[in-house]
Amino acid sequence: MYGVFAVAATGRSLVQLGVDADRAPLAYGLSLLAAVVYLVATTCLLLGGRRAWLAAVAACTVEAVGVLVVGTLSYLATDLFPDKTVWSHFGQGYGYLPLLLPFAGLAWLRHSSPSRVG
Repeated sequence: MYGVFAVAATGRSLVQLGVDADRAPLAYGLSLLAAVVYLVATTCLLLGGRRAWLAAVAACTVEAVGVLVVGTLSYLATDLFPDKTVWSHFGQGYGYLPLLLPFAGLAWLRHSSPSRVG
């Protein structure tokens, strides 16, 4: 799932920034940030090992904070977000998966912690 979101968010943000960056620079910039976080999480989840696990935890945490903060702001400060990001409205444009994914990732990472596995 992370790989799909990495590709989708990267493609969408690059098109938005390339075609119409002046329209909603904050929203499009946050979409690119989300894409980078998804790419880091995907890579770290695939690599395995203690360092990759720690980086994946950091990426999922950034992702969770991002979707909660941007999701809340996109409802409260609509002037900041004239166009949607991956995290806007808690990921409504992506079936709310951006809201669920970091918490599912963190739960999986907790289950597969190197200190827990051995």
